[in-house]
Amino acid sequence: MPRWKALPEELDPQVREFAEQLRRLVERSGLSVAAVADRTGYSKSSWERYLNGRLLPPRAAAEALAEATGTDVGHLSTMWELAERSWSRAELRHDATLDGMRVAQARAALGEFGPPAASPVPREPGGYHADPIGPQIEPHIGPRQGRPEQIRSAAALPQARAGQSPDVRSAAIPDERRPRAHVALFLTGVLGALLVVAAALLLFGMDDEDDTSRQAGPGTSPSGSVVGLPAGVKCSGDACAGKDPETMGCGGRHATTAGSATIGTSYLEVRYSKVCGAAWARITKAVPGDTLRVSAAAGGGVVARSEDGRVDRDADGYTRMVAVAGPERASACATLTTGRKGCTAPRAASAAG
Repeated sequence: MPRWKALPEELDPQVREFAEQLRRLVERSGLSVAAVADRTGYSKSSWERYLNGRLLPPRAAAEALAEATGTDVGHLSTMWELAERSWSRAELRHDATLDGMRVAQARAALGEFGPPAASPVPREPGGYHADPIGPQIEPHIGPRQGRPEQIRSAAALPQARAGQSPDVRSAAIPDERRPRAHVALFLTGVLGALLVVAAALLLFGMDDEDDTSRQAGPGTSPSGSVVGLPAGVKCSGDACAGKDPETMGCGGRHATTAGSATIGTSYLEVRYSKVCGAAWARITKAVPGDTLRVSAAAGGGVVARSEDGRVDRDADGYTRMVAVAGPERASACATLTTGRKGCTAPRAASAAG
C-alpha cells in the first residue's frame, strides 16, 4: 500500500474528503502511483499533487481514475463537483488577500515619495509673490488679464534675453525648472511602486506551478518529439524496439490493452500503442521477483522479437517495447515467485486506461 503524506491542515473539508476518497480508490486497486499515471494518461507528478491535496485534479483525471479502478464514474463526478466549488471559493479568498497585500505595499512605496515640505515663497520686487511652480495660464477675457506676477514675468523675459534685466532673468529660470523637478519626483515614486508590486507578484507566484503546467496533461512537451507524431511521442515502429514505453511517450492515452490474464492475484496485460506501432507487457498486484515477457510474432514487415522484464519493487512492472504490425501479434507471459505461470489471451483493444 502506498504511504501517503499528511494532507494540509488548511485544506477545505470537501476537498479533503475528495482527496481521501482518491487515496482509498488507489489503495483498493493495489496500483502504484506510476501505474495510475500510465492507466489514466496523467503524469506521475500530477497524481502526487492530486493525492497529497496540493492540487485539485481535472474532472477528466478523476473520471479516468474511476474507470481504471472499476469505480462508479457518476458518484466520483458528484464528489468532484462539490470539491471544485470549495476549491474555487478558497482560491477567491486567497486572491483577495494577495490583492490587499499588494495595495498596502504600493501605498507604502508611494508614501516614501510623498510631496516635499513647504518652503518659504520668495517675493519679487514690488511686493508680489513669485509663483513656486512657474507661470500658469488662467481663463481670461482680455489679453492682459491675469495675476500681476504672470504679467510681470511675461513682460520681463524679452528684456532679460536682451540683457536689459539680469535680475528678472535669474529669478525666472528657477521657476521654469521647478515643474520638471516635481514631475521627475512623481515618476520616481510611481516607478518604485511598480517595482514593489512586481516583486510581490514574483514572490507569491513562485509556489504556483505552471499551471499551464498546473493543469497540463501528459505529452504536452515537444522536447524530443519526432516530426509527424503527436507531441511527446519520440519513436515509431522499429525505432521503439527495446525502448522504455513511458520514456518514449507511448503509454498513457496512446496505449490500449490488447490482451490480459489473471495469474493468482496478479493481473497481466499486453499494452499496445498504435501511434508507436509497438507493444509491451505490464503486470500489477505483483511482488518483487515476478518476471514477465512480451513476444511479437513476425509479419507485416516486422521480425519476431521478445523483451523480458522483472518486478524489482512496488507491486507492478513492465517490459521494454517490441515493434508489432498490430495488437493481435503481441502476447505476454509471466512467472510468479510462487511458481505459477500464465499468458495473455488476445481481446479487442479497449480505450486507454
